[in-house]
Amino acid sequence: MNPTERFQYKKAAGITMLSASIQDFTYKRHSHQEYSFGVTLRGIQRFTMDGSLHLSHSSGVMMFNPEQAHDGMANGREGLDYVMLYVDPDMLTEAAGQKDWLRFLSPVVYDPLLNRRILELSQAMTKSGDDALCTERLVALADSLVHNDLTSSPTQDPGLIRKAKEMLHADLGGVMKLDEIGRELELSKFQFIRMFKAQTGISPYQYFLNRKIEHAKHLIEQKKDVYAAVTECGFTDLTHLNKHFKSVYGITAYEYRMYLG
Repeated sequence: MNPTERFQYKKAAGITMLSASIQDFTYKRHSHQEYSFGVTLRGIQRFTMDGSLHLSHSSGVMMFNPEQAHDGMANGREGLDYVMLYVDPDMLTEAAGQKDWLRFLSPVVYDPLLNRRILELSQAMTKSGDDALCTERLVALADSLVHNDLTSSPTQDPGLIRKAKEMLHADLGGVMKLDEIGRELELSKFQFIRMFKAQTGISPYQYFLNRKIEHAKHLIEQKKDVYAAVTECGFTDLTHLNKHFKSVYGITAYEYRMYLG
């Protein structure tokens, strides 16, 4: 790994934290099933989302909704330092005392309170990993998110897209059956690809691959066995999994397993 690139993961209270420094590394376009909240500590974070270019300068707070496709890189040779939190949607909804998932209007805001809440939770995860403290910090972050008027009404996937996602999720250990999905939705495979990308910002194949990678990550966390993840997620070998895992998480699946102890 390039010595200027650093990716450190920590998991506590059901939350995943990433502390990273990057210079040349570029995240491939992908999405997460969790909410993603981050703070740019140094440099400028550059990413595209929903067809637009966004920049997060120092102290910028980044907020990505679940399954919101994006890429990411440093904007300049000086590199970039940042922290990111990944929170399960149902967990955040409960922590915020809400009935429906929140949907954030802007992917970058400059809000000192939100900045502080994210860093306080990150520090609690890094220094102690105490579940009770981390949960309290998550509630404080959730309260700040709700009370700062940063959200809109939640939106639901159109019926066909939701059904297609259910079919893709049902066979993460196999290969994407494009013709089968098209027949089920009464669309040609070409119509389905165009519709899916227009609605989600990502191709069905990339969406399916992202979900396989996320599933592999969860299996590694549960079983502490990277080879089981290779088999159960349908990757040809560890090299194949490592390549795709790194494009989303910055490190290989094997390296991630080492972080878990």
